[in-house]
Amino acid sequence: MDDPTQPPPDRDDAAPRPRARWRRVAWAGLGLVLLASPFWGRAVLRQMRFFNVRTVRVEGVRYVDPAVLVARLRVDTTVSLFADGDAWIARVNGHPQVDSVRIARELPGTLVLQVSERLPVALVPAAGGLVALDATGRRLPVDPARLPMDLPVVANRDVRLLAMLDTVRRTDPALFSAISDVRRERGELRLRVTGVEVRAPLALGAARLADIVPVTDDLARRRVRVAELDLRYRDQVIARMPQ
Repeated sequence: MDDPTQPPPDRDDAAPRPRARWRRVAWAGLGLVLLASPFWGRAVLRQMRFFNVRTVRVEGVRYVDPAVLVARLRVDTTVSLFADGDAWIARVNGHPQVDSVRIARELPGTLVLQVSERLPVALVPAAGGLVALDATGRRLPVDPARLPMDLPVVANRDVRLLAMLDTVRRTDPALFSAISDVRRERGELRLRVTGVEVRAPLALGAARLADIVPVTDDLARRRVRVAELDLRYRDQVIARMPQ
């Protein structure tokens, strides 16, 4: 028999937590329903404080400081997750290192920025030191002294050359990382790849440059040193020995 002088046992101590979780699930479910509804669904969601932004996550960045992009959004916990996404995209796209951005939402309150960066493909000498360029020749606000970059050095903003380097970067990252510098000299290209001088025509393409890979691999296996590789002759890679 229960003792009437004792307070009843607190059987509900653990109850609020499961109920709170179920409430969150129910609210999130409601959000999904309204999100799939006609245009008025988003209008309703924007009035619900439960769907205010609590967290911003930035994905896809390598050189851009995520905090800088979050600051560009100009959002706080009073802003709905379903506010004008086009305005957010426009603000983030205004950053010189951002190529494109998409907005995703994770209910109940996480805003996700899916960013495609303008990646540097080369460094070029300037008055204050080396500066980073993207594939179009645009100067990027990235300090190579602060963020070490394993990039080839080029003499100037040669857009055709930068586009070729960008193709190599995307199709053969290992070969790209082996290129230390590229320059025009006497009507041809001169590259230094894994410490070896490479001569090539001005119209060098990424696929043609990749022809040196099996040659350099074979030379390395046989422990043969070469002074120069020559790509100027059709379908050939000529290796010249040191004098």
